[in-house]
Amino acid sequence: MFYRDERLALFIDGSNLYAAAKALGFDIDYKLLRTEFMRRGRLLRAMYYTALLENDEYSPIRPLVDWLNYNGFTMITKPAKEFTDSMGRRKIKGNMDIELTVDALELAEHLDHIVIFSGDGDFRPLVESLQRKGVRVSVVSTIRSQPPMIADELRRQCDNFIELDELRDVIGRPPRPDSDVYSSAPVADDE
Repeated sequence: MFYRDERLALFIDGSNLYAAAKALGFDIDYKLLRTEFMRRGRLLRAMYYTALLENDEYSPIRPLVDWLNYNGFTMITKPAKEFTDSMGRRKIKGNMDIELTVDALELAEHLDHIVIFSGDGDFRPLVESLQRKGVRVSVVSTIRSQPPMIADELRRQCDNFIELDELRDVIGRPPRPDSDVYSSAPVADDE
């Protein structure tokens, strides 16, 4: 479903991809992910979206964000909002859907194919709009988790659904026992 000469961009909903990979029992190796999609087409952009807790002295996702920023990914972040729910539990909210949508629509005229790493059904109108602009859209998520991580309406709308579990051998690695945040950055053996 990919053509070697097509202009390609990746739009990664960080928390959604992390949750899908965790549900499947593996971590994402972002170096391998970028290499795989460079092989599939002319990769122009790899965009990664995540919210960060700015008031914490140490954010467990910060090493990943820094690694991605230095290794070919465009980082789009914003401060996460922290609140206490009605049950007294600490909750963190940081939806990046609008930022991802605006960027995809702005870059669409320069691209032939967009790959969205998210199963969020809120992206269905974005996919439809991109298709009207002549851009092919693939979505990477999973139906193999319980419950499935991709909304049915998003899966039906996209041109190509890529099962994340089928990429495990190409972009995955076993989860780290101490990792309960967005998959840690790859071990930098070549730095």
